[in-house]
Amino acid sequence: MLAGSFQRLVGRALAEVTDAAFLYGQAPFCLLAHDGAADPCFIYANVSAQKCFGYGWGEFVGMASRLSAEAPERGERERLLGAVRRDGFIGDYRGVRVRKDGRRFLIEDAVVWELVDGVGVRFGQAAMFLPGRGLAG
Repeated sequence: MLAGSFQRLVGRALAEVTDAAFLYGQAPFCLLAHDGAADPCFIYANVSAQKCFGYGWGEFVGMASRLSAEAPERGERERLLGAVRRDGFIGDYRGVRVRKDGRRFLIEDAVVWELVDGVGVRFGQAAMFLPGRGLAG
């Protein structure tokens, strides 16, 4: 669903290889998804995202996705998610996120899209960005 919804909404392939094993364990980019709840929780985080944020799978999945941003950044994050709901995707998101250890880092050129199956049922939202874009402070 991650690769399929990306293809349908963004109009290009998520990666050259889109099988689940590659996307989870070998993709050189962070790939995250959260559900469609009022206070969304992460439902997916590939190995690159786990390393970037400093959480293991068991800590990441089920965590409220708002906790990936510090409180002052959460309003901007909500505006982004609203724009994605309205437009289907955003292709150039930039924002500050926070690791488990409290260190902040900048994500740039992130693609955030609606997580939608082949018949249009919405499951949440997903994001993809390159790790290691620098600490914000």
